[in-house]
Amino acid sequence: MTSWAGAALRSFVWAAVAATGTAAAHDAVPRSLIPQAVSAPVMELQQVAANVFFVQGVSALGSPANRNFISNAGFVITHDSVVVIDALGSPALAEELVQKIRTLTPKPISHVLLTHYHADHIYGLQVFEALGAKIVAHAQAREYINSETAHLRLEASRKDLAPWVDRSTRLVPANQWVAGDSSTLKVGGVDFVLQHMGPSHTPEDTAIFLPQSGVLFIGDVVFRNRIPYVGQADSRHWIAALDELLKLPVKVMVPGHGPASEQPRQDMQLTRDYLHYLREAMGKAAANLDPFDEAYQATDWSRFSAYPLFKEANRMNAYNTFLLMEQEKP
Repeated sequence: MTSWAGAALRSFVWAAVAATGTAAAHDAVPRSLIPQAVSAPVMELQQVAANVFFVQGVSALGSPANRNFISNAGFVITHDSVVVIDALGSPALAEELVQKIRTLTPKPISHVLLTHYHADHIYGLQVFEALGAKIVAHAQAREYINSETAHLRLEASRKDLAPWVDRSTRLVPANQWVAGDSSTLKVGGVDFVLQHMGPSHTPEDTAIFLPQSGVLFIGDVVFRNRIPYVGQADSRHWIAALDELLKLPVKVMVPGHGPASEQPRQDMQLTRDYLHYLREAMGKAAANLDPFDEAYQATDWSRFSAYPLFKEANRMNAYNTFLLMEQEKP
């Protein structure tokens, strides 16, 4: 957020607080009254195949200015209903996505398939739950959704992303948990192949492949045109998961972040190469007992440094990989 936009938002919030006597600014300000100067990104439908669409979030960290619209979500119009893939980063965004769907079809939204349970993909779930949609996710997500980490993250988001994430925003568990490496869900004549890819970016990572159209919703296993957040991921398994995805007859790939790709192998390869480079560079440093700071400064990051979020993510990615490589067994 620019300084003037941030100041405008803060002034508006505190004016609302003063007017209502409420201590929580995000409870005092209706979403519709956020100043237009904040310049929230526009949600636009993009079609990638017959009856297959997605909306693309911005390549940025979540903020009040962008409404936490930093991830992608898709949907498929089947013969009798609509299947949504991921739920976006706030209830307001999910409501807007529903409105976009309604411009194309009056069919009910029957399912939401989740690629994983990170905040920017799930805070809109309650909107679809209220519409009666069945929420489907891999069972590996159960531990996270019930964890203190998930609840602390939501509390922080209620402050950091207000008013888009507020006291009414809640964590919504799936009502259909799937297990195993692969399962197929048939809805309205369309096959959805749920391929478990975790532990990678998360333990529950699930890619959703539509064999009839060749479209792959890959979640955060591939970040297109930006540096991924590796966190404490199992990067060795992540690379193995990408190797399996490279075998699929994919025509169009929709990642969890960034534009759709008609060259899916190339984009999968970029994420794979980045992870491999992290492991190679930090693994060598860990094996040599080099201090992390020295190892990081000595590493040539030029191949990846021009990508969005490199400055925000790369050092932490390298540090987490350094720690992983210190403990990983051959």
